[in-house]
Amino acid sequence: MGLEERVARYAALADPIRLRIVDLLTLGDVAPVELQRELGVTSNLLAHHVSVLERAGLVTRSRSEADRRRTYLHLVPGGFDDLLPTPTLAARRVVFVCTGNSARSQLAAALWERSSTVPATSAGTHPAERVDPGAIAAAERHGLALHGRAPRALSDVVSADDVIVTVCDSAHEELGGNGHVHWSVPDPVPAGTPTAFDDAYDDLAARISALATQVTAP
Repeated sequence: MGLEERVARYAALADPIRLRIVDLLTLGDVAPVELQRELGVTSNLLAHHVSVLERAGLVTRSRSEADRRRTYLHLVPGGFDDLLPTPTLAARRVVFVCTGNSARSQLAAALWERSSTVPATSAGTHPAERVDPGAIAAAERHGLALHGRAPRALSDVVSADDVIVTVCDSAHEELGGNGHVHWSVPDPVPAGTPTAFDDAYDDLAARISALATQVTAP
């Protein structure tokens, strides 16, 4: 769906009566006379609102097989599918970045490898000496492996055609917002508890599940 078509559909829904019509059609088909009775509006006003929804491609109608003078309104299948923003990114590789490359970015890269065929790696703006033991333990609890991975500097890793995903505020702000995508994921290292690392894992897993559907190989 193009931008103009999405705008037209949002505009069609930006009215209390039309939004209520859509609500009433969600569970089944409704005749205009039934909508009129439910909404308490005149037939002319109802016809206007239904026409707006029809022009926007959200509602259609069909004749009753019993009483041919009667029509039923239906929601158009797939009419709402593309209303939410669904940008796509073409990426040769995804690089997850945090400050130390010792926890969040390492977990993110491992999660990505399980979710997408697009290659991924991780890096840090100021890499630590080792991957945090708490991150390694969290990965093991969730069936991932971080053993053998070592923190690396972003400057040694990144290429011009990489998609950069910053997973901590410090790295994002240090890069001046030059990352393509930013996720504000709290750092589990200061707390150091399994709960803190599991919370970071869950946050990253949900975000990666969504992003993986939007990133494609060039």
